[in-house]
Amino acid sequence: MASVTKIKDSLLKQLQAKGADVDLYRSLVDDYCWMWKQERAMQADIRKKGRTYTAVSAAGKDYEKDNPSVKNALLYSRQMIAILDTLGLSTETVVGGAGDNVDHDLG
Repeated sequence: MASVTKIKDSLLKQLQAKGADVDLYRSLVDDYCWMWKQERAMQADIRKKGRTYTAVSAAGKDYEKDNPSVKNALLYSRQMIAILDTLGLSTETVVGGAGDNVDHDLG
C-alpha cells in the first residue's frame, strides 16, 4: 500500500524529470499530500460509520443521516486530480512509471 511519503517522493521525481522542481510546484505537492491524508481519513470514517448513520434529532428521535465524509472524500479527490492536472502529470506523461521491477532486457 502506498504511503504519503512514497507518493510525495514519486511526485517530486516527476517534477524533477519534467524540469519543474520549483517552490511553487513543490508547494502543490505538499497540498496534494495533505489532501491525500484527508481523503484517507474520510475513507476510514466511511468504513466505520457507513454511507449513512443513525443520529438523534433535537426532539430526541432517531433518523438516518448522510455521512458528510462521503461528500468530503469526493471533494478532496477532485482537488487532488486538479493538482495533478496543474502539474501536468497523467498516465500519458509519467516518467519511469514501470518502476524498478521491469526487466529492461525484454522486448
